Amino acid sequence: MKVIIPDVLQSYTDRQRIVEAGGRDLNALFDQMDGRFPGMRFRVINELDQLRPHIKVFVNRELVRDLDTRLGPDDEIQIVQALSGG
Repeated sequence: MKVIIPDVLQSYTDRQRIVEAGGRDLNALFDQMDGRFPGMRFRVINELDQLRPHIKVFVNRELVRDLDTRLGPDDEIQIVQALSGG
């Protein structure tokens, strides 16, 4: 499946904006990605195994928050990092 990486996380993917990855659910997907791109999982998922508040994940353009969300081989995953400041 195709995973679209935000600019701020592309330093983990050797500047790749789109990577191919797989997994039966989002948790497995991020485990696999962390194996290929060490540190990626920690930037997206906190110590409680939850998506960080400033991270949004879309599966086929639908916002999801549950790491147990099932994935199919043709799904498109987009990681979005919210900006904050004043």
